[in-house]
Amino acid sequence: MATMNMEIVTPHGKIFEGEIKSVTLPGAEGEFGVLPSHASLVTTLKGGVIEIETAEGKKELVAVNWGHVKVDGKKITVLADGAVAIGGSESEITKNLEEAKKLIKSMSDSDIAIAAATAKLETAAKSRF
Repeated sequence: MATMNMEIVTPHGKIFEGEIKSVTLPGAEGEFGVLPSHASLVTTLKGGVIEIETAEGKKELVAVNWGHVKVDGKKITVLADGAVAIGGSESEITKNLEEAKKLIKSMSDSDIAIAAATAKLETAAKSRF
């Protein structure tokens, strides 16, 4: 299966970098997916969860408060103001989940968006235990 390179960068450094099969992003106009050979675009991201399927088939989650994404050929670049990767051991996932919830709540003005992102994070975290 075709893959593309993706990186998520914050002012504090890279949160994620690697080859992916697909990604779902929280766009300002709603969630959207990107697959290899996607048309080029630049758009704004709102607070929410980025769902990544790596080239190895592993699922990765990254919570973002807001940012921009650029899709260009075989590369996706996310520039986020703040981001928290959800992963690691059970205790790390629990800690990162709390940080991710705080991050999303700090930037979103919509209770519905906060509830949707929080539910997505909790569901994904439970499936990893």
